[in-house]
Amino acid sequence: MPERERFLVTGALGCIGAWVCRTLVEEGVPVVAFDLGTSRHRLELVMTPDQLREVSFVAGDITDLAGLERALDEHEATHVVHLAAMLIPLAKADPPRGALVNVAGTQNVFEAVRRRRGRIAGLAYASSAAVYDASAGTEVPEDAPGHPVTLYGVHKQANEGAARVLWLDDDVPSLGLRPYIVYGPGRDGGLTAAPTLAMAAAARGESYRIPFGGRAQYHYAPEAARAFVEGARSAREGAVVRNLGGPGVGMDEIVRAIEAAVPAAGITYDAETILPFPERFESSAPLTTPLERGVRETVELLRGAQDSETRTA
Repeated sequence: MPERERFLVTGALGCIGAWVCRTLVEEGVPVVAFDLGTSRHRLELVMTPDQLREVSFVAGDITDLAGLERALDEHEATHVVHLAAMLIPLAKADPPRGALVNVAGTQNVFEAVRRRRGRIAGLAYASSAAVYDASAGTEVPEDAPGHPVTLYGVHKQANEGAARVLWLDDDVPSLGLRPYIVYGPGRDGGLTAAPTLAMAAAARGESYRIPFGGRAQYHYAPEAARAFVEGARSAREGAVVRNLGGPGVGMDEIVRAIEAAVPAAGITYDAETILPFPERFESSAPLTTPLERGVRETVELLRGAQDSETRTA
């Protein structure tokens, strides 16, 4: 085992990635943010300037295996959290690029870790609840077979299979986590960002219509990030895949939680449009942050960021 942890996080400029970086910095663990993007607005939202200075940034593309390997070696990474991906709308809009990033890019991460298995002690990667469709039932076991109805879900299912082969062929362990709807500060992109966008609108005193309804599992971003950090640390044997889990929540409950945080909030939703995924997933280690607390903290942080922007404008 390495004497000191050093994490490399792909997709670090995304929502979960930003919270992973914050979690590690708060622990005093060196972290490398590996991302093709340039905007640090999510990191700036959830971290202080002093915390941001503790993060090492590497502009990199996971489709470039050599560049990824250089980053791992130059920063002597001991753990990898792989989050980089093109989400459902982007993968649908550009299928070849989506497969290149989501499948070939993930294979590059796996290969880079395989070549450094004596030094890299743990790998956690993001799969998705999108590996399932609604026909899987209302409560899906962790070992249920998936039948994805989006290219993104197909990509994630392929990655779970590649992780299994990585273990069978080369004894490289991994932990894949399947988030469903992640919400919280920094969640501003992707098909299921709408509930957080509604919280942001309420914090600004604006109305918002969420374009879907139904029940789903919601994961508070800081807690989801913690699950990935601990997942990288605990991946010691096998190609384990877990659902993030947690209680199923109806969209009416989301709206009530927003209204509890902002009584004048004008939030509505389209009850006729339902996501093509199951309502709930069983998990051996479900997340437990109460919805009301997560929504309240999200609104408070977003409102504070808006107040700060107003003062400095």
